[in-house]
Amino acid sequence: MPFWKPHSLANPHEGQINLRIGDTVEASVDLDGVPAGTPGKVILANGFSWLRYRVLFSNGAELGDLDHRNIAATGRTARRLAREAKRSA
Repeated sequence: MPFWKPHSLANPHEGQINLRIGDTVEASVDLDGVPAGTPGKVILANGFSWLRYRVLFSNGAELGDLDHRNIAATGRTARRLAREAKRSA
């Protein structure tokens, strides 16, 4: 149940993921200096109508402006998102 009315300009992109700081992810595609499958941790989550993330990967690379097209949730994060999706369906 939302506690506030979403902004009229906030139209989320199809398929975007709702991550939090500290969530675990992996690169779903090859990125600049990060091969696909490399694990990482979300260090910044921001966005208004486009949720995007800055991720510190295990190989030391830090990339920003990543979204559902570049990263996928893993571990506990993936289980939490699956539970949330099941509740909202």
